[in-house]
Amino acid sequence: MRERGSLFVVSGPSGVGKGTLCNLLLKRVDNIFLSISVTSRPRRGKEKDGVDYYFTTSEDFEEKIKKNEFLEWAKVYNNYYGTPRLTVEEKLNEGYDVLLEIDVQGAMKVKQSMPEGIFIFILPPSLEELERRIIKRGTESEESIRLRMKKAREELKAAPFYDYVIVNDDLEIAARKLQSIVFAERCKVKRNQKLLCILMGGNSL
Repeated sequence: MRERGSLFVVSGPSGVGKGTLCNLLLKRVDNIFLSISVTSRPRRGKEKDGVDYYFTTSEDFEEKIKKNEFLEWAKVYNNYYGTPRLTVEEKLNEGYDVLLEIDVQGAMKVKQSMPEGIFIFILPPSLEELERRIIKRGTESEESIRLRMKKAREELKAAPFYDYVIVNDDLEIAARKLQSIVFAERCKVKRNQKLLCILMGGNSL
């Protein structure tokens, strides 16, 4: 009796904490599937293939592009990132909500092909705080930090094209806001038409 699931697209500047928020959402909310991206970038730290990303070569990624295997793809900081099209469609049709944690460039491409998705932009409390968080990670060079901050300023201009914005100032409050968006979307009439039809004696809406 499941309706088709909803696609939740979460993005925001690098270092804003969107990955942490998405991980909390997955732990606290049932029946939501994280779409794992394919990337050509090297692994960082303890990242695992098939868990954090599907890691591949630039050549293999480019071959997948030719075969139209991505819902969206982008080249960010000289590395490819993409969302497998088939997996997303299968999970949505099975009634699962699908979560995409992708960059702004990729999100705008998804919005073109799947405008029915729910698009959520994670904001930093300030650009100064965003830079501090990136530095604290200890994985970026000074040049990389400069480039990421420049990119962040550009990405913030896309926020008005999203359905929701969440300021990640207090992690727990931001996490609850993200959960609330998912629950509210699940309560919409369009997500419960089959049940309503049954309760109304088979009358279509």
